[in-house]
Amino acid sequence: MTLTGVVDDHMLSQYRVLLDREDEAFDELEHAFEDGDSDHFEADYHDWIQAMIRRLAYLKRLGIEVSV
Repeated sequence: MTLTGVVDDHMLSQYRVLLDREDEAFDELEHAFEDGDSDHFEADYHDWIQAMIRRLAYLKRLGIEVSV
């Protein structure tokens, strides 16, 4: 796959925002885990998963497929 025309400053800026949101969500999840706060853990886990889904969906819209 060629990324010419796909990766530019705007794309990287948007991707960075999505990565930062995912990182923030993971930090909250980590704190809930460390505190033994199961109620917040479940909510934070959901938020983290949603942040990952949004990031991967953004890549897919750009034509970048991520395989696991």
